[in-house]
Amino acid sequence: MSALIHPSAYIAPGAKLGDNVRIGPFAVIEDGAELGADCQVGAHAVVHGQVKMGDGNILHPHAVLGGLPQDLGFDPQTESWLEIGDNNVFREGFTAHRATKAGGATKVGSGCYFMNNSHVAHDCTVGDKTIFANNVAIGGHVEVGNNVFMGGAVVVHQFCRVGSYAIVQGTTGINMDVIPFMLIGGRPARHYRLNIVGLRRAGIVGENYKVLSSAFRLLKNKKSLDQLQSTEELQYLKEWLAKDSKRGLHGFVDISRED
Repeated sequence: MSALIHPSAYIAPGAKLGDNVRIGPFAVIEDGAELGADCQVGAHAVVHGQVKMGDGNILHPHAVLGGLPQDLGFDPQTESWLEIGDNNVFREGFTAHRATKAGGATKVGSGCYFMNNSHVAHDCTVGDKTIFANNVAIGGHVEVGNNVFMGGAVVVHQFCRVGSYAIVQGTTGINMDVIPFMLIGGRPARHYRLNIVGLRRAGIVGENYKVLSSAFRLLKNKKSLDQLQSTEELQYLKEWLAKDSKRGLHGFVDISRED
């Protein structure tokens, strides 16, 4: 099925549209942009020419993808990209910028939901099935894992990492790394406990959950995780912790109970 394009929309000759793409009034799709099948672009939304996206993505009105990085030293002639997977939702006013380095890409996975006025800066990586609530903003070179929930108005400093299955309390300012599987919040931000609800929804229960619970206590007391039974989640956690960090880790709340 061919694309359904409103007569007021502007589609550049060099744009590539998949089957059954729908483009709303006054939307702009620039030369070089690639949209997969079944994508929807709302009124006044803009897809710049350096965007490559998969199937089933939905852009609500006034979303802008692939704009110039907010980096004063960036040369607009640099060829870089914003790469997006499948079945993401970008609500009104969402923005994501392309990368700063030649040949580089800002990357968004699949199945994510970005609420009103949230922002993904240049050179970031966002995993699959992650949710940004309203007004979340992540700085350049931030890494966000899979199945992360970022509460309203969360702000993340550049070069920070947020591990998979973490949940960040609304209005929290993040300037260090957030450990996978955990809930973080407060001012200053501190790890409180495991993301119990998120883990249950992901099917991380029983012995797998108990191993993570033990890992939380060991990390809080600055002890090794090597004594624990190996699980897929623990292996990911250990590999994540072993990677170099530019910011270090946020600390833990000083409470006697984990959950």
